[in-house]
Amino acid sequence: MTGLTINGIAHSADVPSATLLVEYLRDHLGLTGTHIGCETSQCGACNVLIDGVPVKACTALVATLDGAAVTTVEGLAAGETLHPMQAAFREHHALQCGFCTPGMVIAGIGIAQRHGADVTPGVIAHELEGNLCRCTGYINIVAAIAAGAKAMHDA
Repeated sequence: MTGLTINGIAHSADVPSATLLVEYLRDHLGLTGTHIGCETSQCGACNVLIDGVPVKACTALVATLDGAAVTTVEGLAAGETLHPMQAAFREHHALQCGFCTPGMVIAGIGIAQRHGADVTPGVIAHELEGNLCRCTGYINIVAAIAAGAKAMHDA
């Protein structure tokens, strides 16, 4: 039995030891914002925050997360108020089909935490390696992360 907090709610996970976090979130809790893309840790569609750090949920075993705090894209907003990174993605039209968007938002939060409000487009582009979008040229995603980083630090 693994005890963890997901989006601020305590959970006891009684699942097989090989259960991936992405499977637990989607199949057991119905939190489908965390997407299953490549299943090989290549695309970043499954990014979540574990204890505040972006992690690919397709590589994290629930059994190893006893005591951890997990935040999914569903847990970022405060009621109707979007997280600053979510708002920046909306304002900068940083999505097309939306499949990669939850993972990109989580990755953007990590980038902002590591590099601060004045993170450069070059650093953002480099940091986004391992987060794939098949629809865009990343221009709006990079702009959204830069704006989100500023907004996170101004808040």
